[in-house]
Amino acid sequence: MSSSDPNSSILVSDSAADIKRKINKYAKTGGGQSVEEHRANGCDLEVDVPFQYLTFFMEDDERLEDIRVRYGKGELLSGEVKMELIKIMQDYTKLL
Repeated sequence: MSSSDPNSSILVSDSAADIKRKINKYAKTGGGQSVEEHRANGCDLEVDVPFQYLTFFMEDDERLEDIRVRYGKGELLSGEVKMELIKIMQDYTKLL
């Protein structure tokens, strides 16, 4: 990541709005190009940045496993997983 690009990372000093914007706009997903393609083929979790972040920050292992299975099958959409991550990251940065 480049330190000269303020959008290349989530900082603990980022506002809730910045976290939401960065995740929604810049976090690469492993989902399909369309909802139909995503539902049919599921998500490539190995390249999905929001899911990878969840593996580090989500404390509820059962919830993480549920997301892994459902997202991998295409039952959850990328936007839904991003919203999970946004909430966790916003809560995390409030603690610091």
